[in-house]
Amino acid sequence: MAHRVGDLEINLLLALDALLREENVTHAAARLNITQSALSGRLNKLRQILNDPLFLPASTGRGVTATPHALAMKPELEQLLERLKQFAQKAHLFDPASSDRTFRIAASDNPAAILAPDLLPLIHDRAPGLRIAFIFPDRSRIGELLEHGDLDLYIGAPDDAPQDLIGRSLFDDELVTAQRIGHPRGTGPLSLDEFCSLDHLLISSDGGMFSGIIDGALAEHGRSRRVTVSVQSYALAPLLVATTDCLCTLPRRLLQRFTHSLDLFEPPLALGRFALKYFWHPKMAADPAHGWLRSMVAEAALDKA
Repeated sequence: MAHRVGDLEINLLLALDALLREENVTHAAARLNITQSALSGRLNKLRQILNDPLFLPASTGRGVTATPHALAMKPELEQLLERLKQFAQKAHLFDPASSDRTFRIAASDNPAAILAPDLLPLIHDRAPGLRIAFIFPDRSRIGELLEHGDLDLYIGAPDDAPQDLIGRSLFDDELVTAQRIGHPRGTGPLSLDEFCSLDHLLISSDGGMFSGIIDGALAEHGRSRRVTVSVQSYALAPLLVATTDCLCTLPRRLLQRFTHSLDLFEPPLALGRFALKYFWHPKMAADPAHGWLRSMVAEAALDKA
């Protein structure tokens, strides 16, 4: 009767290997750290599957001797177990220096602009063959995409992801106001009156809006500002501020990269802080490669905090 390959469980292959090596049931059982009766049970199952006695009592009366069928399988069995060992090692180890894996990180323009300049050199230095894709997030599908492995990480606001994801704080940053070097107002402290009278550039993630969180904070003080430019890209904002007289208020970690062309000031009113977290699906928690990626993201976030 033919038997399926699936009947040859790994523990049966290990039992066959131990018996071929030891030629003694007692020693083979000790090698496998199981009882002699458990080993006898595995041997009986092997005999049924392979339709051969495999081992017979030795003529000396001590130990067992392999049949020609069992001996013929020995070289292939050793190679198979070695390949299984290599597979297990590869499944549980990650070598960044030799990896060509691709990681996909979902992040909107602002987190990517803040994090990528620190993260990418760090990864390239330690894993030159690894590839990173930054992807604009579809927030309605973040949990699904992470669960299915289409994304590895999501970077967003602390309350911006499904509750069944694992999340860790990335950094908490203050907001500062930028103006171009050589701005006509000078370089003195920024007063509330100046802040309200000057032109501003605003980031509108949805596009086309001229009012945001800062306008809400001003309204609480009975004040307003003049927003004359609205863009969707955080990365574009410092370039435009450097060539106009507009002010722009954004996280310090983003704007401090442009101090060669921008002066930074404390805003003249209390504003909330800018916080980010990174999220992943629980099924990736024990994956060594994913753990390495998370450690790189955390290190990059601390780099200039």
